[in-house]
Amino acid sequence: MRITVDGETLAGEAGQTIAGVLLAAGRRSWRRAPSGAPRGVFCGIGVCFDCLVIVNGVRDVRACRRRAQEGDIVTTQSRTEAP
Repeated sequence: MRITVDGETLAGEAGQTIAGVLLAAGRRSWRRAPSGAPRGVFCGIGVCFDCLVIVNGVRDVRACRRRAQEGDIVTTQSRTEAP
């Protein structure tokens, strides 16, 4: 299974979350908090919202909860960006 993250194609396993694909690719953070601190997976269960990404044009998707699907287009986002 392959997804595209910020224009880069990443391979993952069926059933893997988007966060799992990102972590397996060596990415530990993929967004910035308003303070500028790096954010990625913190809780891993969808409680903290630190891992938000845009998936297929939908903002604020929790990467730790969303199963990656073939062909997903993922864009990283910042909490300071306007919708």
